[in-house]
Amino acid sequence: MGAAKQAPAAGEARPAKKTSPAKKAAAAKKAASAGEASFAEESTAVEEVPSAGKASSAGETPAVQEAPSAGKASPAKKTPSAKKAASAKKAPAARKKAPVKKAPAAKKATPVKKAPAPRKQVVAPQKATAAVSASPARTVDPHPRGESRTALVRRARRIDRELAEVYPYAHPELDFENPFQLVVATVLSAQTTDLRVNQTTPGLFARYPAPEDLAAANPEEVEEILRPTGFFRAKTKSVIGLSKALVEQFGGEVPGRLEDLVKLPGVGRKTAFVVLGNAFGRPGITVDTHFQRLVRRWRWTEETDPDKIEAAVGALFPKSDWTDLSHHVIWHGRRICHARKPACGACPIAPLCPAYGEGETDPEKARKLLKYEKAGQPGQRLKPPQAYLDAGGRPAPPLGAG
Repeated sequence: MGAAKQAPAAGEARPAKKTSPAKKAAAAKKAASAGEASFAEESTAVEEVPSAGKASSAGETPAVQEAPSAGKASPAKKTPSAKKAASAKKAPAARKKAPVKKAPAAKKATPVKKAPAPRKQVVAPQKATAAVSASPARTVDPHPRGESRTALVRRARRIDRELAEVYPYAHPELDFENPFQLVVATVLSAQTTDLRVNQTTPGLFARYPAPEDLAAANPEEVEEILRPTGFFRAKTKSVIGLSKALVEQFGGEVPGRLEDLVKLPGVGRKTAFVVLGNAFGRPGITVDTHFQRLVRRWRWTEETDPDKIEAAVGALFPKSDWTDLSHHVIWHGRRICHARKPACGACPIAPLCPAYGEGETDPEKARKLLKYEKAGQPGQRLKPPQAYLDAGGRPAPPLGAG
């Protein structure tokens, strides 16, 4: 028997042992079973790892991964089949997030339901005219140039404001001291001028100062006094008749209601509104010949009946403006906007008048057509208001003064 092999000295290198191929395979299997159990499932993706310190054989692929240390399990790698399964699971989620229901949102964003906006603009004029009485609206014809009702209201009110600046002292041009004198003077003003009436009434009221006096008067004596006013017989009958009615029905007092005034002989709506507006302070529109002519010339209405004109024009203005409006229009018709030859070249509201050009447009020639105080002439009242005199107005001469 040979002697036992001596152990190599410390620090001395031990000679490498030669191992047979069968032992190498057994060692590899033992290493795999010792701590590499996790590689059993993924053996197809990992090649066999050579023992520590040994170089790989010439036939092995150089890209072999190093074996992890014993006892550590490497993270499981997802196979292509696992990736396909994950992508299949994510597909429903992607479908849920897909903008499948964005079509309705696009419909909301599109301006399909913006049609009500222009409708509001169309209705707006109707709201603007809500403050105007709608009943007489049918009597107001549209302007030939297509003027809307709202534009007509604005233009009419602007004309009134302009005239108020031109005639700030506008007043009834009949002299009177009480309602009785005013109602008699208004009846006498038919078919004549206010100037002629103002020159006649001082003698009448000096002789018959009260309704009781005129009711008992001799008609022939009254006719002689009223002769200068024209139609003196019919007017005598009217003033004596209304005086009797005042004494018998109203105790000698002039009533302050429209329905009572129109019952008096010779008193119509025009006369009643003159009395109500200037003696009692109750608004009313006086539709005389000047008023009728101008409101048609200004295209406020095409009506010819006085009652319909009153309703149509009254619908364009607040009720509180009716009395002063009547004065402004009548004064303008007497002084500037004449029936036959209006002084267009001297008219302060020419830019607002659709009939501009019917009269004289030359400023110098137009100024020669002005009447009364605008032309430096006396007015129509013998006793005008102080405001009229302060503004430069001149009182009219008495009857027979020349």
